[in-house]
Amino acid sequence: MVVLKHYSKLYYTSCKLVNTIQITILYLPPGLAITCYQCNSHNDSRCLMDKLPDSMRLPCGPKDTMCRKISQVVEFESNGMPPDNRIIRGCGWDDSSYKGQCYQRSGFGGRQEVCSCLEDGCNSANLPAIGTALMLITFALLRF
Repeated sequence: MVVLKHYSKLYYTSCKLVNTIQITILYLPPGLAITCYQCNSHNDSRCLMDKLPDSMRLPCGPKDTMCRKISQVVEFESNGMPPDNRIIRGCGWDDSSYKGQCYQRSGFGGRQEVCSCLEDGCNSANLPAIGTALMLITFALLRF
């Protein structure tokens, strides 16, 4: 009888704990979206700078999981637009294996390098340089 009493008290306590956790999760506000620098050098030359103003760092949408920096080269006139180099920064999501990496794309008359990163505001600097610096720091720390 004592064991049964102890068991039902334990059961009651665990049920109460589970219900408290469920209610807490249910009423928690949704997580904050990632924030990324969002601009296009075609219509805002500040987008070319490595140190961007905080006013360009904006919240992304609920589906977005990363920031992107796209370096785009248009090699000759197309659709009435002159040749151009552009930097496009923004939010994105990607189900591929390129998360947190850079890749190149090219086609008729142009090419682009697309770099993605996974932390808030990480698309401000030259992303390959950041990756190289982090790799060198990690290597140096592992040696010691």
